[in-house]
Amino acid sequence: MATTKWAIDPTHSEVQFKVKHLVISTVTGFFKSFEGTMETEGDNFENADITFALNIDSIDTNQSQRDAHLKSAEFFDAEKYPQITFKSTSFTSTGDDEYELKGDLTIKDVTKPVTLAAEFGGTADDFYGNTKAGFEVTGKINRKEFGLTWDGVTEAGAIVVGEDIKLLINIQFAKQK
Repeated sequence: MATTKWAIDPTHSEVQFKVKHLVISTVTGFFKSFEGTMETEGDNFENADITFALNIDSIDTNQSQRDAHLKSAEFFDAEKYPQITFKSTSFTSTGDDEYELKGDLTIKDVTKPVTLAAEFGGTADDFYGNTKAGFEVTGKINRKEFGLTWDGVTEAGAIVVGEDIKLLINIQFAKQK
């Protein structure tokens, strides 16, 4: 069977993360620049090969000082490590339109296996005859496991930034012709 190539349509995709602040509220951020591909056997998504890259300089938490701090050496060190990358190791159906996505996530110089949930939203053709496939990918990682170890504690002893990072990625792939 022929291999089908897909590319992320960045206009109809978003990468979001959430982290606890002071343990009492959640801060949401986005990566505005990213790219990725998927290769499938025909139109079957089972065992798809997926790669993804986020550009650190595109981080946006709606607060420029915080964004600059996240790009600094205390967090992502964007100058030295300009991208976060992901390479799938498996993409397995777990039920109706549900998949388990396993792969290697690299942040800074640390690569670790992660498991994410992916919900298939379906396929459709756009106004121009392009076939699109939609997925919502969710998961959670511990930032400290990837070398993001900066910690702050308030005078009252409250932790400034939580360790767990929730991921919410809505992706639309465009079938390549």
